[in-house]
Amino acid sequence: MKIIKYPNRKDWKNLCKRATLSESNLDEVVKEVLEDVKLNKNKALIKYAKKFDGLNITSFEVTEEEIEIAKKKVSNDLKEAIQLAKSNIEIFHTSQKEEEKEVITSEGVTCWRKSVAIDKVGLYIPGGTAPLFSTILMLGVPAKIAGCKEIILCTPPNKKGEINPTILYTASLVGITKIFKVGGSQAIGAMAYGTETIPNVYKILGPGNQYVTKAKELVQQKGVAIDMPAGPSEVLVIADETSNPAFVAADLLSQAEHGTDSQVVLVTTKTTIVEEVLKEVESQLEELPRKEIAEKALENSFSVVLNTIEEAIEFSNEYAPEHLIIASDNATQYISKIINAGSVFLGNYSCESAGDYASGTNHTLPTNGYAKNYSGVSLDSFVKKITFQEVTAKGISKIGKAIELMAEAEGLQAHKNAVTLRLKAI
Repeated sequence: MKIIKYPNRKDWKNLCKRATLSESNLDEVVKEVLEDVKLNKNKALIKYAKKFDGLNITSFEVTEEEIEIAKKKVSNDLKEAIQLAKSNIEIFHTSQKEEEKEVITSEGVTCWRKSVAIDKVGLYIPGGTAPLFSTILMLGVPAKIAGCKEIILCTPPNKKGEINPTILYTASLVGITKIFKVGGSQAIGAMAYGTETIPNVYKILGPGNQYVTKAKELVQQKGVAIDMPAGPSEVLVIADETSNPAFVAADLLSQAEHGTDSQVVLVTTKTTIVEEVLKEVESQLEELPRKEIAEKALENSFSVVLNTIEEAIEFSNEYAPEHLIIASDNATQYISKIINAGSVFLGNYSCESAGDYASGTNHTLPTNGYAKNYSGVSLDSFVKKITFQEVTAKGISKIGKAIELMAEAEGLQAHKNAVTLRLKAI
């Protein structure tokens, strides 16, 4: 990790830039895949399974038999852990349900808003080097609570053309409707446009690499909703004299091991803290099975030394991290100053792994600075808000004149007439 000491504030924006692929190349590649899937459907999926994964797959849907076999391969201890996480996620997301509240804006005018589940949603679950079955809980649980009727799941298979057993067990546990062995931007195209096997959906949710993220952005332009731009994982840790260097190092490595394109950032007020943490990083790195992946991520990562914790918070707000950890005994006193972050972890025992798995909050979060204008996945991600109004004769009498004047001022006579006729009838 690079160490940057007391950078000038005008250089912060450049420091906060994430590494990306060439946009022109990315656009071109993904557009070609999406168009192919749109036109050729399953035939295109078969082609890309062979081209990208070296697999000869002709049947993409996971069978009930495969799910039953997978369930037997998952240990009881892991099943209990998943059940615990599921329960906490259910508790937290159920608390997000809103009561319908009728509001009288004028006498005889009643307005309210109703949450209605999105009928068909598609979940993308990354596979590859780390099959993220925990993401199924984060997406599937709120989708079920919201009442979505059709919940389909796409995830890339391994080199044998199989789905990780824990992914299949978890998907079955939360009530996924259908599961398909397809990944990458072609999976996003399949869920957006539909194929002979995979139904199209109204909204696509779930994290992925830059190809998946770009595919989501492109299909959104064609009318399919997405949760957010969610690319490579990242964490920013603010540490002070009260932090535990070993804990901080573990938190940095927990994100670095996600992928070579992940980024981790340490922000503190003393060079000695950076040195202690990096020493721990070096030591812990040697014990990781995913050492090579983490090492490459660390090459794209950095530490920053600033003057005060307040300044560190300001830097974090500019970076807008997916995950923000304030590794300090005084973490709670900085809550009001945090304005840009996907999910925040307060104190020395609030490791980011807790949010990834079992605390109850959602781990599908905005990355690449999008925490400045996007929220993480919640119950609201799976519903639409429909407004209702009921205007009585007394109500139109109260607000009718104002409507007529405003419509006339905008030159919309038919709008005015819709009110005038009613007022005359009264």
